[in-house]
Amino acid sequence: MNNNKKIRIAIDAMGGDYSPANEVEGAVLALKNLGNKIVIVLVGDKAKIDAELSGYEFNKDSIEVLHTDQIVTMHDDPTAVLKTKRNSSMAVSLSLHAKNEADAVISAGNTGAFLAASTVILGRIKGASRPTLGTYLPTSTDKKVFILDVGANIDPKPQFLYEFAVMASIYCEQTSDINNPSIGLMNVGEESSKGTEVVQETHKLLKNSELNFFGNVEGRDIFSGKVDIVVFDGFLGNILLKFAESLAPFVKGMMGKLAGSKFSVEEVKLAGSVMKEVFSGLDPQAAGGLPFLGLNGISLVAHGGSTPMAFSNLIHKAIDLIETDINTKIETALNKG
Repeated sequence: MNNNKKIRIAIDAMGGDYSPANEVEGAVLALKNLGNKIVIVLVGDKAKIDAELSGYEFNKDSIEVLHTDQIVTMHDDPTAVLKTKRNSSMAVSLSLHAKNEADAVISAGNTGAFLAASTVILGRIKGASRPTLGTYLPTSTDKKVFILDVGANIDPKPQFLYEFAVMASIYCEQTSDINNPSIGLMNVGEESSKGTEVVQETHKLLKNSELNFFGNVEGRDIFSGKVDIVVFDGFLGNILLKFAESLAPFVKGMMGKLAGSKFSVEEVKLAGSVMKEVFSGLDPQAAGGLPFLGLNGISLVAHGGSTPMAFSNLIHKAIDLIETDINTKIETALNKG
């Protein structure tokens, strides 16, 4: 990459629950740390975006606004969006990337629609049957575990799960400095004969590959740090991710109930500070969002309720993926041999 060329990030500024306010503030926050390195293109209702921008001071050359008059909602059919809303902030953002007028796209909109639109507009890299979605979770050790798929593929074939493992291996090497990460396959037991036919066939593919395949792992192994990557289908993965994200609010609520009854307020506050640190790795705002792996481009999806800091963090993540040339490395690994 030309070091003098500014990185351009397109943001679907109308996709989130608090759009365009949080997208705009997140962009301004990111610029404070990135200086003249990037240009952010905010795509959406120009009048609303400009109204939000008027409350901030920033380098005027670092933010562009591109008007669109359509918005993809959470109620839109993902498969029909490109037919009915070609001029939506989501579709136009992706089109900028496809035309090399942006180096990455970020959206907090309808995940299904964003995945479908990203796949059609950007296409898949050679060797990737389906794009996948993964994220890091904390463990009881010093390292994190990368889990996938977390919702992009509900009923994948064994070949898809094998490809997800390949993509995850490259992603972890590039984003966590883990050499030859170990891979576990989620199952109801450690034996290769356990599980569904899909899981058993996936086990064979992984075992006969050049990947660092540990074998089957169970639900109790995820937070133990036994492996670096855990692979499963998007149905189970999405349930697991949402459950993990619910743990911190649940514990906080329980501690509030116990304050002044079984434990003093001071004791609960002390425990709360410890729990806050424990659950920090499960905070979706810290990660900002998740990248779709396997696409011919950089497409990152954020939570609908993402905060400005989450958008800022996701902009930084997009830049990291661009600068490491992650897709070229994934394509090489998928087509090796």
